[in-house]
Amino acid sequence: MRETKYWTWHMAAGVVILFLLGLHMLIMHLGGITQLFAPHAGEAVSKENSLFRDGKLFFTVTYILLLGVALYHGLYGLRTILFELTLKPGAEKAITIILLIVGLGLFGLGTWAAVTAHSIAIAGARG
Repeated sequence: MRETKYWTWHMAAGVVILFLLGLHMLIMHLGGITQLFAPHAGEAVSKENSLFRDGKLFFTVTYILLLGVALYHGLYGLRTILFELTLKPGAEKAITIILLIVGLGLFGLGTWAAVTAHSIAIAGARG
């Protein structure tokens, strides 16, 4: 029953990734055409447009949310693949702990980067 709950979260994370990554692609790769969240003329990935987006709390939150669901989806999928090797229970527990530590570490690093970029943009890119 517990594994079914985790698998359901895995599938839900995939749907959230689909939505957030679609939004990211629309803004970052079609931003020059749509001018969506790109108030400065030119490329959507220009420094000015990047600082504009980084200064918005909405983008910081969505970056962190995308990071969290992508890490969960990817690492849970990797865990599931490794468990199909029919490992001993001790090895499965070790894999779970290692992936949890790696995931939390990467999430912490990514969150720090997003919050720092937001702070720099709010400060006017003075760093």
